[in-house]
Amino acid sequence: MTDAASLSAPEAARRSLVGWLLVLSLPLLMAVMELSVYAVEPRVLSLRNIVNVLDQASYAFVFASAQMMVILTRGFDLSLGTSVSTVSVASALAMTGLVAAGAPDALVVAAGLIAGLGVGALVGLFNGGFVAGLGINPFVVTLGSLNICLGLSTTISGGGPVFNVPDVFSRLFYNGKLMPGVSIPIMIAVLIGLGLYFLLNHTTFGRSLYIIGNNPRAARVAGLPSRRYLMFAYLACSLLAAFGGLMLTARTGSGEPNLGGSLMLESIAAAVIGGVSLQGGVGGVGAVVFGALFVTMLSNSMDLLEVGGYVQQILLGCVIIIAIFLDRLRQTRA
Repeated sequence: MTDAASLSAPEAARRSLVGWLLVLSLPLLMAVMELSVYAVEPRVLSLRNIVNVLDQASYAFVFASAQMMVILTRGFDLSLGTSVSTVSVASALAMTGLVAAGAPDALVVAAGLIAGLGVGALVGLFNGGFVAGLGINPFVVTLGSLNICLGLSTTISGGGPVFNVPDVFSRLFYNGKLMPGVSIPIMIAVLIGLGLYFLLNHTTFGRSLYIIGNNPRAARVAGLPSRRYLMFAYLACSLLAAFGGLMLTARTGSGEPNLGGSLMLESIAAAVIGGVSLQGGVGGVGAVVFGALFVTMLSNSMDLLEVGGYVQQILLGCVIIIAIFLDRLRQTRA
């Protein structure tokens, strides 16, 4: 790697310019995209649509934050989407069962939260146990748990939605209002973002994740309990995904065995597009905010332009490849 002190003035200036362009590339691209769509479909910059984008981005942020926790350690979670489906079905079954038994609202909501977060914790411990405890590749482990969760969500739901999730649950996590003009999902996303910022920047656990991602061998030599922190990273990922699954269940009003269909791809895309490096050790809450906004704005713009769903998947795949290319550029100049 070239020593920065040995660079000539023109070369140092060029690298500095490239660095700033990479940092500003996503906000500039977002602005250009919105203005381009506005020329064809003015509704994209209407107040109603902007509020809708922020609301949708709050969900994308929660799931991208979940992926960030493991991507920082050079891993990822392919099971995120199907685990969300399992969380949705399990929480809905728990709540509807208690509603049928005449249980009070507080107990019903508590049962839904315990069931959903419990499923998330089990998935996280399963993934983390095999990745951190046995050293198995995250791709293999999370691909296996993807299929396990897919089978579980389909089996326990009978292959169909679980209807009649109580209104009190939806009011608490979706359509209630704590502040005028600010939806519950946005407030939850803000609180999660602040919590993660503190965790990653002001705790030993958070700083250790960056060290493990940057250089796993150096982390072990330094005496960090890498396996324990890696286990906690997968547990945190699954718990965040489970909470996002509960939010989606409140929005749909039912437990859906197919709820997390595209969430795995979208969550990885939002994290990587924002600047969380697949090489590990790089990224943060700010990167995930921009990534979630970009993915949501892209999807929203394509919806307004009536672009087909399959074409949207193609474009999202292309955007992911471009994001990985930009990530390589950042690594090259580091």
